[in-house]
Amino acid sequence: MSLLNQKAPDFTLENEKGEQVSLSDFKGKQVVLYFYPKDMTPGCTTEACDFRDAYEDFSSLNAVILGVSMDDANKHTKFIEKHGLPFSLLVDANHEVAAKYGVWVLKKMYGREYMGIERSTFLINEEGVIVAEWRKVKVKNHIAAVLSQLKGE
Repeated sequence: MSLLNQKAPDFTLENEKGEQVSLSDFKGKQVVLYFYPKDMTPGCTTEACDFRDAYEDFSSLNAVILGVSMDDANKHTKFIEKHGLPFSLLVDANHEVAAKYGVWVLKKMYGREYMGIERSTFLINEEGVIVAEWRKVKVKNHIAAVLSQLKGE
């Protein structure tokens, strides 16, 4: 299910501070919307820290980073504080937004099947259109690929 060149599905989710955050709040900015399975796990921590380390580069390109998982606001706050993350993490407790973006999928691990978030990133332009998407993301070199896309390279 590709969403490329389509209007990004709008949403309103709670952030780590309990505030309501809507995609439409960021009209006029580029949005890097990334979905990840779980706070404090190795791959998710590496991805979040890679985004943190490149945060100034994203900001200089008029881009906002938003992370989304099913973890609650308290877990997000601990994750942000532990790793010094300078961007918001949003709570998608009922995986409604993940489903809208097609990243709530059947996963298989160690022979068992379960539903979960597939690590994915969407680049949304100033008009709210998805101009790039990365699905089944491998964390290594991912942030560099997103930055290159933002720079038009």
